[in-house]
Amino acid sequence: MLPPKVKLPADQRALLECYQRLDQKGRETLQAFAEFLAERNEGSGQEPQQGDAAPRTPRSIPRPRKESVIGAIKRLSETYPMIDRADLLTETSSLMSAHIMHGRNAHEIIDDLEALFDNHYKKYLAGSG
Repeated sequence: MLPPKVKLPADQRALLECYQRLDQKGRETLQAFAEFLAERNEGSGQEPQQGDAAPRTPRSIPRPRKESVIGAIKRLSETYPMIDRADLLTETSSLMSAHIMHGRNAHEIIDDLEALFDNHYKKYLAGSG
């Protein structure tokens, strides 16, 4: 229950009340998904297009030994800044859902994300020839 002094819009109150009803695992999942959505929202429409000054080669950002799926998405977005995130949205969301909703192993999801970004990079190169 929220303290009576806090005045939040109804949608924010509803979200907070849902969060408070969750166990720790559920809260972590909700937090991870919210971060994913926020990251997706921040990047929409802001990515460089072909012909812009974006680097043509991926940045070298090594994969940490322990990494969350959200962390991997952020790392891969920084590694491949030339790729339009909108092009990745459906597949990235599907992989995130497989992890959060269906419990698929984070390591496997990150492997799939790396392959996804690499494939989109190859398409980027082919299209900018």
